[in-house]
Amino acid sequence: MPSFEKEIIIPRGIVEIIFNFSETVIYSTLNGKQYKLPRCMITGYTTSPVEIQLPPKQLFFGVRFYPSAIKQLFAAPSLEFSNLIIDLSLINHSLDSLWHQLIEHTDFYARMAAFSKWTQDKGVTIHPRETLLDDFLYSTDHKELSVSELASSVCYSPRHLSRKLFDLTGMNTEEVLLYKKFLRSCNFIHSSALSLTTIAHRSGFADQAHFTKTFKAFAAMTPREYKRQKSDLSGHIYQNVR
Repeated sequence: MPSFEKEIIIPRGIVEIIFNFSETVIYSTLNGKQYKLPRCMITGYTTSPVEIQLPPKQLFFGVRFYPSAIKQLFAAPSLEFSNLIIDLSLINHSLDSLWHQLIEHTDFYARMAAFSKWTQDKGVTIHPRETLLDDFLYSTDHKELSVSELASSVCYSPRHLSRKLFDLTGMNTEEVLLYKKFLRSCNFIHSSALSLTTIAHRSGFADQAHFTKTFKAFAAMTPREYKRQKSDLSGHIYQNVR
């Protein structure tokens, strides 16, 4: 099986805590800044591509979180971690101890059990309306919503909705809705044989030019470039085969 020197992760609009069990140093670039990946990190809500310089072997264990849960876990909204790679052990020292617990397990389910216990001990509770908002952010539903329709569906006023979304994503409601169109288009490109013109229309873009401009703003490449380079894993591009 070939190995690769570089991986590009197209933004997927998620918040993820990642434990790095790799034996060698790994470097990553996000928004033009290079990071030395720590043992425990948080990424998200990430809307910019992440480039990783891959060693011959690497091992990560990641858990996806609802954005609303992050504030309770780390006393800061997920906005504070948006488009950054943060060493979480500097924010919460218990994560360093958790890293040691997790690396002792070689079984995925044992690691999940240990991580679940850590979160349960934190007593995280999410308000039902916040759960509705989290579900919308992570939904793959292709239904296009207006600002007022989204506000009504999650039981917030449009103004309050925009404030809540900014805390969770760093974007206002209009920007989030545009970003969701981008995510829909990525799913179509990866999972269908539809033309880019059809994908633009089904994703809710007014025209091909708007689609291309929006896609490039988030992915740093055009839809055609992504389609040509995409791998079997959605949102991941691998380059420079060893």
